[in-house]
Amino acid sequence: MREAGAAGDPPLDAQALAFLSRPGLSRLWAAARTRLERGGLQPTGTIRLQHLDPREREALSLLLAKPVTGPTASIRLPDLDARLRASAAGRGLTATLTALGPPLTDRRAARDAAAAERDHLWSTAEAALTATPLADQPWAHAWLTEIRRTGTLTRQPPTTLTQAIQTLTILFPLAETSVTWGRGELATRVTGSAHGLDDGTLLARLVLRGIALAHGADLPTDAPARRALWRQASVTPDEVSSTVLTYGLRPQGATWQETALRERADHYLETHLTLRELRTLRLELPSRTRVHICENPRVVEAAADAGCTAPLICTSGSATTVVLTLLDALAATGCAFAYHGDFDWPGLTLANRVMGRYGARPWRMAAADYEYLATRAELQGTPPLPLTGVTVEATWDTELGPTMRASGVALHEEAAVDLLLEDLR
Repeated sequence: MREAGAAGDPPLDAQALAFLSRPGLSRLWAAARTRLERGGLQPTGTIRLQHLDPREREALSLLLAKPVTGPTASIRLPDLDARLRASAAGRGLTATLTALGPPLTDRRAARDAAAAERDHLWSTAEAALTATPLADQPWAHAWLTEIRRTGTLTRQPPTTLTQAIQTLTILFPLAETSVTWGRGELATRVTGSAHGLDDGTLLARLVLRGIALAHGADLPTDAPARRALWRQASVTPDEVSSTVLTYGLRPQGATWQETALRERADHYLETHLTLRELRTLRLELPSRTRVHICENPRVVEAAADAGCTAPLICTSGSATTVVLTLLDALAATGCAFAYHGDFDWPGLTLANRVMGRYGARPWRMAAADYEYLATRAELQGTPPLPLTGVTVEATWDTELGPTMRASGVALHEEAAVDLLLEDLR
């Protein structure tokens, strides 16, 4: 028998809708909706309503055509279904709830469909893997099993897994080859987009997990380790688009690269270094050289204009991979660091990270420095910049955060350029 409420059923008339929508029945409909959605939309079982108030007892008595006088009522859904069919509603429980809205969801059917979709995904993946040279590689099957176990592909398009298998097949062919791929080139070959294997994408994570298993390596946890793992599979990541701004670096090496840096420093010129350059550059400065770190390029520009000679690295507002790679290399040779940045919450976050990673000392970044700059800006008539966002505590000065909150003014690094140049000279 067709349940009323399907497409083509007339809407509830105004009187029936008004009766069924009364507040005294809201708990009944909520409980019935939950039971139906869990039970394949079939009106079976019993629901129990407790702590009924007078309004609910009256509404239930009228609906069920029998008195409900106690604080608790047990209602068989088959009986409720039959009562609704015989009433002015003229339809069963499922159709009534559909008419009252919102639409019902057959959660059992949804679960079954999702399970069938997952089974199809993995059977398709197994078949795709078996049809490639990876079929004889134990690590490849371990990779697929691990992905399934961790639930990485839950609610993800199945094409991603197919593309991951295709990518690994290209990187691990049956015969040994010496082919080197650019990551963008490989991504275009597999996905049609040069960004398909960009860092952070699901496809890149799946492929890197496979490469790690193939080489018996640990899964990388940071960008430098991910690039190193790509290179193990003869894939060259993009190492030229991101740069770090430097000034005054005079490394001791004898190659043309170190010579070029020294000459640019002698001519008071800034230098942008790429990851590709940092991989081959010998960045050995004299022992215990103090390298200053700033956040904003304007400081570098001012230092060059003033003919300063102290080494200076600019983060450009973010501790990117190329910035950290340079600072790591300098730290490894025994350089010491001094850090200055913006007096706002993102600036303190970045300062905490750099100081914590390299043991850098604060460079005019104390509460007293902030108070001096804030007072000077006010006396100069500089319009105040509101301090907004999530507050951050400075790990190097417990008074800085409260002082900034009390003032409520953000100060960008440019406000301290003249003072910073005094130190850099």
